[in-house]
Amino acid sequence: MKAFFAAIQFLTILPIGARGTYMPRAMIAWFPIVGLLLGVMLAVFDAAVSRLWAPPAAAALDMVLLILLTGALHLDGLGDTADGLYGQRSAEKALSIMKDSRIGVMALVTVVAALSLKWSGLAGLTQDRFLLLMLIPAYARGAMLFGIRSLPYGRRAEGTGFDLFATPLTARDFGGLVLVVALSGLLGWPAIWLNLVFILMVLLLLTYYRRKIGCITGDMLGAMTELTESGLFLCMAIEVLR
Repeated sequence: MKAFFAAIQFLTILPIGARGTYMPRAMIAWFPIVGLLLGVMLAVFDAAVSRLWAPPAAAALDMVLLILLTGALHLDGLGDTADGLYGQRSAEKALSIMKDSRIGVMALVTVVAALSLKWSGLAGLTQDRFLLLMLIPAYARGAMLFGIRSLPYGRRAEGTGFDLFATPLTARDFGGLVLVVALSGLLGWPAIWLNLVFILMVLLLLTYYRRKIGCITGDMLGAMTELTESGLFLCMAIEVLR
């Protein structure tokens, strides 16, 4: 369970486990399960606030809860990634920009756009709302496993994500994500759409990263999480699924 607690401490602000628990390689497999934990908290919170507020307001509160629980970790990565990968820059220049803590125009625009898409999806979810609020954060954090498995780390012995790439992932590390996919079967036929969109989004993001700079960083993993989460919420709220 130490690896699970380490994953919680790494991805959230929840005070669970001994302080300072850090097991970079072992905790990766638990990322989807941490996402599922966040999803359960989100779904329960949403059930409560939806009794008091209309869907648009409840969606905004849901979004704020996710930001607070994660300490805006993934949003920070999304902003840095947007600043670094925008325009025709060399890989070295892009990595240098992403390392800069200052925020640029592209970071601001991208974060606002991603949050707008997430809010739209959250506000539009009606069918299987509770279950989707549970599952989508888990899928989003599961996306990081494919980033770690598919692309080399872009920095030399530094950065938040360096330790995650020390040893290649194996099929066993995807067990948590397999559990999440199995739970999606409770949705019925919309589970097919959910999993297809997830696969497509992961493939598109990894292809873009590969063509853009040929590697990945901790910031780019965070961007994968945030974009996958926003995209899945939005795609699962389309009218034909109602």
